[in-house]
Amino acid sequence: MIDFYGLTSPNVQKIFIMLEETGLPYTFKPVDVWAAANHTPEFEKLNPNKKIPVIVDHDGPGGKPYTVFESGAILMYLAEKSGKFLPKDMAKKYDAIQWLMIQVANIGPAFGNFTHFNLFAPKPVNEYSLSRYKTEMLRLYELLNKRLGEAKYLGGVGTKVTGISRRKFKPNLQRLRVTLGNGTNTTLLVCTQCIKGGKVAKLVRQKPFRLPKVEKAKPAAEEAVPSGPRARP
Repeated sequence: MIDFYGLTSPNVQKIFIMLEETGLPYTFKPVDVWAAANHTPEFEKLNPNKKIPVIVDHDGPGGKPYTVFESGAILMYLAEKSGKFLPKDMAKKYDAIQWLMIQVANIGPAFGNFTHFNLFAPKPVNEYSLSRYKTEMLRLYELLNKRLGEAKYLGGVGTKVTGISRRKFKPNLQRLRVTLGNGTNTTLLVCTQCIKGGKVAKLVRQKPFRLPKVEKAKPAAEEAVPSGPRARP
């Protein structure tokens, strides 16, 4: 049995989907981050970084309990434990892993920071930050569009673990007022969800998704934004 600690964030939803896809038995244990439950000494023992999600596999390696934190590491652990969603062939396996790393190191932080500065940060003092992350998000959309014009899945043929990871960070384009070019190649993994009894009842399916055809015009200042270290809000 796996104890799954989380709440409702995109990183947590990745693990809900993966657990349901693999069929591994688990118990969901809510962590109220709004009440700082992730900063308690008890939770710090599970994850010294004090973040969700976390899993504790009571039938881990060697039959002993094993704790895994960080959503990308959890996805890889569950894939290996279940024998699903990561190819056995070494080259194909690392095709999937390297695109998973793009999600956890690039898409998640950039999209999350754009959402923060666009919807929650005070204005008008954060124009640089908003422009920086919007530029990076648009770059990443172009990367995804190009990759999905070359391969059926981000991680290669028949590998869902990368799609499960990336799916939770596709923002609502209309709400976020994103300006994109006309994409012709894009096919994304999406998830239709129905939360019942604390579990994601519906699984990942594939359907076409076209980037909206809108005028692609950026202010001159935005074009000049340099690439620099990512801020962590």
